[in-house]
Amino acid sequence: MALIHARHLHLGRRLSDVSLDLAPGELLGVIGPNGSGKSTLLHALAGLLRPDGEIAFEGRPLLAIPPRERARRIGLMPQNGEIAWSLGVCDVVAMGRLPWQDEDAGAIDRAMALAGVAALAGRRVDELSGGEQARVWLARVLAGQPRLLLADEPIARLDLHYQCSVMDVLRDYAHAGQGVIVAIHDLGLAARYCDRLCLLHRGRVRCLGRPDEVLLAPVLAEVFGIAIHVDLDSDPPIVVPK
Repeated sequence: MALIHARHLHLGRRLSDVSLDLAPGELLGVIGPNGSGKSTLLHALAGLLRPDGEIAFEGRPLLAIPPRERARRIGLMPQNGEIAWSLGVCDVVAMGRLPWQDEDAGAIDRAMALAGVAALAGRRVDELSGGEQARVWLARVLAGQPRLLLADEPIARLDLHYQCSVMDVLRDYAHAGQGVIVAIHDLGLAARYCDRLCLLHRGRVRCLGRPDEVLLAPVLAEVFGIAIHVDLDSDPPIVVPK
């Protein structure tokens, strides 16, 4: 059974006839130009937007699942994590346990270790760099131990080391039996880490499949409007503008 099953999603001009599935144990990368519908799709799969069409989670209509249960099963890391208060890092991560109405110290500690923020435990979140804050938001989602993790540009503000570190965490989390969908701009990292890719263009699915089926130079040139050099046999894969 698919972990998440979406068919013929339509939402104004933002999504048009989008269909995809995610299997347990799979990391799916959503790629495409700015404005192609990546964030909208993730928010729809989280149940925060209501497009026309069908979304099922583990065989159940998504919006028929009670909100608290849905929040326990599906975790969303939004593109720009912001918080209005000067909270401690541990307090922010503990917020990931709110759907469970507990403060499971083991789950919080494991999430902080996975996200690489254990050393920041004594800090306040407003004292951190943008990259450090991004890893705290990831830890917050991981603390909830969701069955499906949706991450919207989780590596956008990270240096090269932490880009790979976060993608390692997401891949390992998926391959442990959960599911992860990540919106990502770096096509080389998408090719390196993702089991499959969904290329969106103007709200539509242009290609969906393995990296070698999606990252085709003529297709990328058409979607991004620029010549692209693709070498997936390189280690790591190379996908860069010419």
